[in-house]
Amino acid sequence: MAKYNFVGPNVEYLPDRIVSDYLYATTEIITEKSPDGSNKKYFIKPIYHRLQIETARDIPKLGVMLVGLGGNNGSSFAAVLMANKLNLSWKTKQGVKFSNYLGSIVKSSTVVLGVSTDGSKKERVCAPVQELLPFIDPNNIEIDGWDINKADLGECMSRAQVIDINLQELLYPAMKSIVPRPSVYDPDYISSSQMERGDNVIEGTLEQQLNRVREDIRDFKKKKNLDKVIVMWTASTEKNVDLNAYAHNDVEILFKAINNNQRYLVSPSNIFAIASILEGCAFINGAPQNTIVNAIKKLAKRHNILLAGNDFKTGQTKVKSALVEYLIGSGFKPVSIVSYNHLGNNDGKNLHSPEQFLSKEV
Repeated sequence: MAKYNFVGPNVEYLPDRIVSDYLYATTEIITEKSPDGSNKKYFIKPIYHRLQIETARDIPKLGVMLVGLGGNNGSSFAAVLMANKLNLSWKTKQGVKFSNYLGSIVKSSTVVLGVSTDGSKKERVCAPVQELLPFIDPNNIEIDGWDINKADLGECMSRAQVIDINLQELLYPAMKSIVPRPSVYDPDYISSSQMERGDNVIEGTLEQQLNRVREDIRDFKKKKNLDKVIVMWTASTEKNVDLNAYAHNDVEILFKAINNNQRYLVSPSNIFAIASILEGCAFINGAPQNTIVNAIKKLAKRHNILLAGNDFKTGQTKVKSALVEYLIGSGFKPVSIVSYNHLGNNDGKNLHSPEQFLSKEV
């Protein structure tokens, strides 16, 4: 039995899963105009959606496949998992550091559960997030993925210049053994500055590329004997697709565009999202482009697959979002936001292209 168990009419513990009911509340604004259009009235209508959330009690063997495995995000993500799996420690000018998951919401956060009624003194009870539900131990996650550059993760980690140099030396032998699979590359969707890296690509039509990505997912799942796979886009930001195109609003037309090799309608990130859905894998979009169009949402709903994400917001974007919210909440109006890509990395090169920057800007 779990350490913390919730009791109430909205939660039920079954042998294989935990079922909870959640009432999601939002508001719809209805606008009514006068006949001449000079006046408007606004009617505020509360909307309620009752959701049922199921959490499996058996922890699956999980694999994560990163699109852009060899990039700064991908190689750093893999390095963090590897350092913790190997329980590494390394010297810095501040002393010896030990691998940990500080910064992880699940592994390092607590929540207030309520007030204890035991004894004469009432006390606030807090609990670690990781003990509330059956969470996967990140040390048990298997890593794989794709990249348009064929460099192994040891070289990618060195190139990214994110991980401390002493830790890099300890990680290098293990990281060198991980080599990205060929990826889908279309120069029309990312900056021309990435062209020199494109030496590890899946050739062929859109349909052939889709089938190859699906085969890769199945291969990874079989080789590692996995129960579940999550596919996560951590590659360069693409330009946005035209949301008004019929292919992005109708599933059948989207597949027709793939069969007809209409690349101007189907981006590489669309291919990975579709492949994930068809293989029963959750898809997370870690970049700001509009990958998850209506047609892909409809396809995911058909297959009961989770889609999530619209930019990681882990670095400067997160800081800027928090600062802007704070400034506006204090009555200030930001006129311009200027930032510097202090890592000098590939993300800045890609976003230097106007079409890719527009995805971030929007």
